[in-house]
Amino acid sequence: MISAYDSSPSTIRLDRYENHGFHPGRNRLICTAWYLFSKLLFEHSLLIFYPLKRTILRCFGAKVGVNVVIKPGVRVKYPWHLNIGNDVWIGEDVWIDNLADVTIESNVCISQQAYLCTGSHDFYAPGFDLIVQPIRIESGSWLAARVTVLPGVTIATGSMCAAGAVVHRSIAANVIVGGVPARVIRNLSLKASGENNAERSS
Repeated sequence: MISAYDSSPSTIRLDRYENHGFHPGRNRLICTAWYLFSKLLFEHSLLIFYPLKRTILRCFGAKVGVNVVIKPGVRVKYPWHLNIGNDVWIGEDVWIDNLADVTIESNVCISQQAYLCTGSHDFYAPGFDLIVQPIRIESGSWLAARVTVLPGVTIATGSMCAAGAVVHRSIAANVIVGGVPARVIRNLSLKASGENNAERSS
């Protein structure tokens, strides 16, 4: 993410970087406890008992609905910034990098190795300032394999992101997007409208 201080070239000074303005939402003890639980148990390939995974997330502050499937290798940065609805599928090696809130509504499928990124940096700030923004995935949506969703994005109801897409801005309901950066490749609402019109005229 880039902000416009001016149009001059960036000169990053990482020795000036500091993120004292960012707070993870829990104290260091809880953050460390979650890191250990996640690495030793939650992410483990042998833990395939979904109710236990849901319970672990809830114990660390996540809101998790019923019938949520969480496959092996799923990583969650901070569970207290996670809100999952009902009947959600989260595939192998999905990385929910939620420095800010991530909301996943009901009946959403997030396929393997998808990456939800809520944090970026200001390229034009000498101190490479941290920027965090929430992500929202609305009901009935599908993120196919290796989709990347960037900070501040909302995937509206009933939309699909094709495999490998990089979604850098919010997308409307009932569309299919694909590519890098993602663009609309099909409008499902128009297709449904055309089918309904055809039925009425027959």
